[in-house]
Amino acid sequence: MATIQKRGSTYRIRVSLGYDNEGKQIIKSKTLKLEPGMTSKQVEKELERQSILFEEKCKAGQVMDDNIKFSEFYKHWLKDYAEIQLKKKTLARYRDLMKRILPAIGHMKISKIQPHHLLALYNNLAEKGIRDDYKYTPCSKFKELLKEKQVTKVALSKRAEVSISTLNSCTSGKNVTYKNAVKISNALNVNIDDIFSLDNVSIGLSSKTILHHHRLISSIMSTAVEWQVIFSNPCDRVKPPRVIKKEATYLDEKETAKLLECLKRENLKYRTIIEVFLYTGIRRGELCGLIWDDIDFENKLIHIDKSSLYLASEGIFEDSTKNASSNRVIKISDTLIASLKEYRIWQNTQRIALGSRWQCSNKIFTAENGSPINPDTISSWFKKFTKENDLPNISVHSLRHTNATLMLASGTNLRTVANRLGHSKTSTTSDIYAHAIKTADEAAAETLQDLFNPIKKDA
Repeated sequence: MATIQKRGSTYRIRVSLGYDNEGKQIIKSKTLKLEPGMTSKQVEKELERQSILFEEKCKAGQVMDDNIKFSEFYKHWLKDYAEIQLKKKTLARYRDLMKRILPAIGHMKISKIQPHHLLALYNNLAEKGIRDDYKYTPCSKFKELLKEKQVTKVALSKRAEVSISTLNSCTSGKNVTYKNAVKISNALNVNIDDIFSLDNVSIGLSSKTILHHHRLISSIMSTAVEWQVIFSNPCDRVKPPRVIKKEATYLDEKETAKLLECLKRENLKYRTIIEVFLYTGIRRGELCGLIWDDIDFENKLIHIDKSSLYLASEGIFEDSTKNASSNRVIKISDTLIASLKEYRIWQNTQRIALGSRWQCSNKIFTAENGSPINPDTISSWFKKFTKENDLPNISVHSLRHTNATLMLASGTNLRTVANRLGHSKTSTTSDIYAHAIKTADEAAAETLQDLFNPIKKDA
């Protein structure tokens, strides 16, 4: 039978469920706070009702109490909420964050986690040695070592199970991941420290990444409050790490013109991909998700309603767009329509040449065999392209920023830009592109000055 104990302004309901294998009594408990203004009779009746319900749930194995450890509650949160509600990419990111969170607070009872425990975790995440994405730089004598071991790159590639491009990076002195550094060292039968040096070991996690940890913990704790496992969320009493906003990276008009000029010498597929980014400002996943039916050549429209993404555990998969407002239809220029028509003819020649080996995905941008393109392939190509052409060191996502910045600078209104980018709120657009809005505002002031000055002179 349930017992009820008054504790200040709350009540504690406890239910005994017998004993475990070690003879320890199994107690489930719940803290309850009643609505203010209830009469003593109403309080008595509500407590009786709540205790009966709680006892029934306990006996049916449907109750988590505040003695549950954070790691155990996380499993419930993952199964009953995250895996149902969240996108695969978000879920994968959360699982990576939990690799640092669980060792720190996973062993604690969820009700015992206090703000100072969270602050200690965040401080630890900022310390050196916490990162798991360090890069390893090969020694200057890496080529000589291969000659000494009498092993070719092809043979080492097979033995170490790494790509030839990774070994090319090593011989040219470029960084590789820890995983690949270990594979290469083992294949050569040498100590990793003898042929690789560790970079950026003194750098902790960025404040933005630490903030992501805080938000994930807060989300889990908020669910615990909703499920009445704990009374309040300790994250609400913690000031999250302060993130200094960085200005979005983008190309100006001259740099964009140079990029377009350099593109003329490139493969038609990648040339068209970059043109689509610049003329539409769509996200990388949205571009990879496009099929030919999404292009209305007659009305010069592009329909965006899906994304094609990649996870190591999943491979390439199709998902919905980032949010509801990301499903949109935008107008495209005659120039882009002409480029897409030219590219479609080229793609058809590739399809005919491959015959039965062509995989009909109906995607606009594909791998060599017609299968969906890996989004990371585009990013890798673009990084190499910008370096070879002495362009600013920007990412593919910076082309989205370039599109938005140039639109705003040319006088396109904020609502139109937000709609084309798929932002649900104009405030999101204004926050990201404050620099472009300021530039456009200054240009407008100069235009008015030029307009009104002749009037003043005539007067």
